[in-house]
Amino acid sequence: MRAILAIDQGTTNSKAILVSESGELVARGSSPVGISYPQSGWVEQDPNRLWQSVIEAITACLANAPDAKVEAIAISNQRESVTIWDADTGESLGPVVSWQCRRTAPECATLTNAGHLPRVQAITGLPLDPMFPGPKIRWLLDRAPNGRKLRVGTIDSWLIHCLTAGKIHACDASNAARSQLLDLKTQSWSDELCSIFGVDKAVLPQVLNSSDDFGATLNVPGIADGTPIRAAIGDSHAALFGHGAFNPGDGKVTFGTGSSVMTTLPDFIAPERGITTTVAWRLNGKPTYAFEGNILVSAASLPWMTEILGLPDVASLVDLAATATPGGPGFVPAFVGLGAPYWDSTARALFSKIDFNTTRAQMARAVTDSIACQVHDVFAAMKSQTRGEFGALYVDGGPSQNRFLMQCVADLLGHPVIQCEAPEASALGAAYLAGLSLGIWPDLAAISALPKANQSIDPQTEGVQQRLTTWQDAIARSTFVYSPDKGE
Repeated sequence: MRAILAIDQGTTNSKAILVSESGELVARGSSPVGISYPQSGWVEQDPNRLWQSVIEAITACLANAPDAKVEAIAISNQRESVTIWDADTGESLGPVVSWQCRRTAPECATLTNAGHLPRVQAITGLPLDPMFPGPKIRWLLDRAPNGRKLRVGTIDSWLIHCLTAGKIHACDASNAARSQLLDLKTQSWSDELCSIFGVDKAVLPQVLNSSDDFGATLNVPGIADGTPIRAAIGDSHAALFGHGAFNPGDGKVTFGTGSSVMTTLPDFIAPERGITTTVAWRLNGKPTYAFEGNILVSAASLPWMTEILGLPDVASLVDLAATATPGGPGFVPAFVGLGAPYWDSTARALFSKIDFNTTRAQMARAVTDSIACQVHDVFAAMKSQTRGEFGALYVDGGPSQNRFLMQCVADLLGHPVIQCEAPEASALGAAYLAGLSLGIWPDLAAISALPKANQSIDPQTEGVQQRLTTWQDAIARSTFVYSPDKGE
């Protein structure tokens, strides 16, 4: 059986799947990746452990399909996380500084105060927020040993380095677009941005199409030497592609630790407020653009609340939330500040409007509602900045398999959501891109025609306005900054 091996390297796990020529997912494997928090607001990972987890996921996947012949490898990866290594020896020279990490907040503030924000946003579509890699790359370079030939890159470029035994230093356009160093219009590294962030272009990878030739494997356990690497793409972009959201206005929400809300655009539109513009993918040198809103904490609040309430598992929390009576409290999961559309690093997590009548079920419902409410706010910002209507809206990621949670999303958006049977949308999207490169699927129409087991969830209107009003009150309290000098 000929198949494509797709690697999906995420924040908490590395996954690997095998996809057949008919588009069927025939095997999977996974391995956890550790996360460390060396001090408040800092989040990092070990790049060597990250690579080892990929090997373990590949091994587990291939063991489940011993007759498969791997035709090519595809990569989807966590975005905005960056690392550094020695170009000659391949030695890791620093941590993976996570997309969640806030260590560069002071540098972002300095750059904003110096007046760089309008220019950075105009060129990259991204705000000056610690989530994005520009200042992180400078942080890594400042702490690298002297006298080394350095390479810096997003996780796709680190995996390509490892898969090719250091022969290739490359990334794809979607990952490059999240670096704060790529000019979205010229599709090349920007001298101006490199100067602003203090980054030498020589350390950066070559920017390729999302479906392209990224070299061939060498010395990878379980994989034949010379196996071509034919796709790389950021995980959120890969999910959009995997759903077949090829028409302007089509979109998806990926639910995980945080959430990514993305809709395709007919052409480049500079974002005005609250959201970002990015390269969804690039094929044959032509980029497809998308609006995106990045929610910092989404489903990660569920296990936290499960433990607080002493429940056995997240499923029990969701079941409890479904029993809640109307009129409960609001909850804002601003554990590390708020991302889109607020971009407020000073915001803090809170419950609002709690009284002696508040029940455990209502508190659980406030947490589950917060997932959908954040998506609502991102879509509201997108709608105010687009000319067209929203089309098909897909949902993916582990929480997307829960009908109650996705009904909440449909209700608050007032728009149907399409629930997909396979949660591995990111890996599937990467596999489809590799298949395009190999000619397994000749064009986007052929990918759209692949069979998919999808189910549409229609919105209900009962109680929606009350829930949004409670949420908006909670947001106002979360983003309020106490000023002792003013007595407020």
